[in-house]
Amino acid sequence: MGKVDILQKAGILGRAGQYDSCGPKMCEVNISKGLGGIYNAKAEHKTCRIFKTLMDNNCSYDCKYCANANSCKKEKARYEPKELKNLFSYLNRKMGVNGLFLSSAVSKNPDKVMEEMIDSIELIRKDFTGYIHLKVLPGASYDTIKHASVYVDRMSVNIESPTKDILSGLSSCKDYKTDLLRRQAWIKKMGITSGQTTQMIVDGVSTDKEIIRMASWEYDNLDMRRVYYSAFKPVKGTPLETHAAQPEKRENHLYNADFLIREYGYKKQEIYSIMDDGMLPDEDPKLALAKMNDLCIDINEAGYEELIRIPGIGPATARKISSKKRYISSYQELDVFGARLEKAKPFITIKGCIQRRLDDWR
Repeated sequence: MGKVDILQKAGILGRAGQYDSCGPKMCEVNISKGLGGIYNAKAEHKTCRIFKTLMDNNCSYDCKYCANANSCKKEKARYEPKELKNLFSYLNRKMGVNGLFLSSAVSKNPDKVMEEMIDSIELIRKDFTGYIHLKVLPGASYDTIKHASVYVDRMSVNIESPTKDILSGLSSCKDYKTDLLRRQAWIKKMGITSGQTTQMIVDGVSTDKEIIRMASWEYDNLDMRRVYYSAFKPVKGTPLETHAAQPEKRENHLYNADFLIREYGYKKQEIYSIMDDGMLPDEDPKLALAKMNDLCIDINEAGYEELIRIPGIGPATARKISSKKRYISSYQELDVFGARLEKAKPFITIKGCIQRRLDDWR
């Protein structure tokens, strides 16, 4: 292959970095398909124009789902640290990019690759104070991760699967406990500004129950800030290219369930109660729970913990309603508080009246 210029590299490595998630698909919009890698990513109520890229796409690992695995034919590229620094500075000045998400394939010793990533970030930090997310490579040493933590806002280690047995069927190069969970435990100790995240592939082998169980464990034990879910899509040239894609709505329902646990205070056992053979129903889990429990709440008597369980009422709306100073006498008044009326009406009573809609599930 001939010499690759910097814009070609940006296209190759930006597209190669698309598999690392910054959130649900509807919150992550690719705005530069020509160059590749530039996204409007909405996270924690803020929108960041982020450049997602690999440092190097030449991998020695054999992950069966990955377009960058050693068995896949691809146009190879890698940045020198100064090249990435200059490219990012240009994107920051000319395209309003205000965040970097840097990952890499493992082309050689994980520490050597990470040191090149760290060299790039050190150069970028000389004139950039914005958001930097660094993907920690499996097998990287404690000292290398600690060195990197000085320069970044967030780190992540992708566990990919909810159990070691499922991961071992996808890759022979990663040890679930040693290469992944141990690195997450180290990151927890480092006190990084925005903490750490992880990602799981939503494939045809894992059940939703296994995925939710592992996500809950990560939140409880590793102070995980977010768990991201990525619906499996077969990639041509990989060993799994003939496997069926998973529907995006399954990914979305896992995000819904995750949000109920992470932000609403639901217990994972409640989520399990609406599952059939370990799988979530084909609807919003919060709605499924309300219907199963035949929810019926007096809007004027309910406190925050009851209000939060009504479909169409989120945490901010529940807080506003629970601290209201006046009696609510009609459904229309709930508009003021931000409730989504069509979803909320079937589960609310006002003056003893209830408007059943959606479905007559009783």
